[in-house]
Amino acid sequence: MPRRRKVGNLLALAVLSALVQQPMHPYEIATTLRAWGKDQDMEIKWGSFYTVVRNMERHDLIAAVESVREGRRPERTVYRITDAGRAELVDWARELVSTPVSEQSRFRAGLSVLAALHPDEAVALLRQRLEQVETGIAAERDALTEHLRTVPRLFLVESEYGLAVREAEATWLRSLLAELTSGSYPGLDEWRAYHEAGGPEPTGPAEGSDPAQ
Repeated sequence: MPRRRKVGNLLALAVLSALVQQPMHPYEIATTLRAWGKDQDMEIKWGSFYTVVRNMERHDLIAAVESVREGRRPERTVYRITDAGRAELVDWARELVSTPVSEQSRFRAGLSVLAALHPDEAVALLRQRLEQVETGIAAERDALTEHLRTVPRLFLVESEYGLAVREAEATWLRSLLAELTSGSYPGLDEWRAYHEAGGPEPTGPAEGSDPAQ
């Protein structure tokens, strides 16, 4: 079970991953994270960035080392990662890599109410999604191939994972569409009849019924 952390926002993990490289001021940290594409790897709400940094300092995960001024720009505080911050980074990485947690997606939510749509509309929309997923796969594969020319594979492993997940989704979508378009999907006729009769949408098994019957 994931442990409760002093600063649980994943943005804190991203900040630690930047500061473990070298001390930086907040603007430099944010610029670095954007350049690394960290906002594609985890949910980052940039509006809470400075609040997260302050909370990390309050909990001794990072520490101010100096303030610098560049030209007419406001003075900026440079932070370094502390020993506690390094330990947190390692422990958090171990947890995220080793422990699966339930992470609900918008697509799963949509699938949970797929019966609200007419089967023909569902097919059209799933085809639309598949087309966009396949376009994304091609772009991600090209980008990964290009990055591997100059970046060690170890630092692109999250991109490999993302690509594998997209490819798995595309494979599943093709399989579902094949069943829907061939008419072999269980309950398809009843699903269609509900909508064409203008009746209520089909739901799950009635309370107390045996879904295996």
